Amino acid sequence: MRVLRPFPHVFGFYDGRMPGRRAWSDEPNWLDDGAYALGICSYAVVDGDEALVYDTHISLAHARLIRETLAAAGVTKIRVALSHWHDDHVAGNEVFADCEIWACAPTARALAKNQAAMETGNPPIRPLVPPNRVFEGQLSLTIGRVAVELIHAEIHSDDAALMLLPEAGILFAGDALEDSVTYVGEPERLPVHLAELERVAGWEFARILPNHGAEAVIAGGGYDRRLIAATRLYVEQLLRMRESPELQRMDLQDFAAAAFATGGASYFAPYEAVHRQNVRAMLETA
Repeated sequence: MRVLRPFPHVFGFYDGRMPGRRAWSDEPNWLDDGAYALGICSYAVVDGDEALVYDTHISLAHARLIRETLAAAGVTKIRVALSHWHDDHVAGNEVFADCEIWACAPTARALAKNQAAMETGNPPIRPLVPPNRVFEGQLSLTIGRVAVELIHAEIHSDDAALMLLPEAGILFAGDALEDSVTYVGEPERLPVHLAELERVAGWEFARILPNHGAEAVIAGGGYDRRLIAATRLYVEQLLRMRESPELQRMDLQDFAAAAFATGGASYFAPYEAVHRQNVRAMLETA
């Protein structure tokens, strides 16, 4: 795991995007074939002796490294915020079981509903430590002198909690925005996700730190607002696909040509598998 410092009060904990390497096993599994292949970054907002960890990463080992890094930086008080309920964002929760773990209400419900499957998955998250603090809609926190807003939005999943540092103009996007393209887990809700992207585009911020993206871009201060435009164009193309069969046969580079032309996202070959999954999901819900 690599520790990044994209902004003065921000730590990034990045792993993956290492061709030929797998973190768990050679057999198909959610950790290697999703998060690790695509690259994943959890974050912490730090001021003085306080920190807010945004997602607990893909394993207990990663979570322990996060906690050790923060302790070495002088942090003695840690809170956690979960971006949504998916495995690669909550696998390290047990390491922070003695801390406040915040989640929006839909995340708490989804974790309770899927607990048995997640605890017996490959790899298992056992025990799955649930959030112990729940909010509805929006939550304001202060980490040292840094103001933080957690805002519920329905993008990628119906329980996304985006994190905004309004004074710094930084949006932590979880999986709501992703480079190369979004992963569609709820194809029937895609029109809602598109409308929510437009709502987020109306917020005030300059830089975006997604959980899945290019390490060099994140380390250099993240993405600009063109990532929203790129995501919107890709989602619109998916919605157009049912009436345009020729789109169904395109590879990602051609299918998302308009999205990549914005400069907001870039082509990364492992996302071909994500795109194929997205196409199948859309066709199955037609």
